[in-house]
Amino acid sequence: MTALIEVRDLTKTYMLGGHAVHALRGVSATIAQGEFVAVMGPSGSGKSTFMNLVGCLDTPSSGVLRIDGIEAGSLVGDELAHLRNRKIGFVFQSFNLLQRTSALGNVILPMVYAGIDGKTRQEKAAAALAKVGLADRSHHRPNQLSGGQQQRVAIARALVNDPVLILADEPTGALDSRTSLEIMALFQSLNRSGMTVVIVTHEPDVAKFARRVLSFRDGKIVADKINEHPEDAEAMRAALPATEAA
Repeated sequence: MTALIEVRDLTKTYMLGGHAVHALRGVSATIAQGEFVAVMGPSGSGKSTFMNLVGCLDTPSSGVLRIDGIEAGSLVGDELAHLRNRKIGFVFQSFNLLQRTSALGNVILPMVYAGIDGKTRQEKAAAALAKVGLADRSHHRPNQLSGGQQQRVAIARALVNDPVLILADEPTGALDSRTSLEIMALFQSLNRSGMTVVIVTHEPDVAKFARRVLSFRDGKIVADKINEHPEDAEAMRAALPATEAA
């Protein structure tokens, strides 16, 4: 399988109050195209720093970082932003939607920054909302949508620029258990269609849906395990009692 993310001896050190904080200590890993990976670890383990570097939101102190064959570790400013906007779709715990803008408008926003023409923006945003099951909610504002629907809008927004990678940071953290299953079923569906998905989580109940789990502790990867039999989120959701699944 073709490598999508390659990191070798990656380090990240922050200065905090005159003291060096070693957030990552020589991390090496490869994530192939089409994988579904959960990145786990307690607070302060380095998992969020790893996501920020892979997501081109920050730059490493040292080491090699390649995203889809591009040397990303040495990029800065506009070069880093350009790579991020072309290659990566982000999904966050708090949805990060503009409250006074419709679902369609929220999904359109990344394409405005990408310089895509108006007609194409409308068409692609509508298609992305349809893909996440919200074709009939395109003109609703976030406060008119449930938490699960808001996260689906956020996923549509992440997909709209045709990224090679979806990075999700605690994407079910603000959702109840039933809605969490719906969101994880959507990620699994996207992965089955060929999308590479990386989810950062501290919840084993979320990681069990991934096909591979990277565990972080003290700035290092301490375990890299293949999940031969990931749970089927859609099957679990369908098996809920009718009162819960309504």
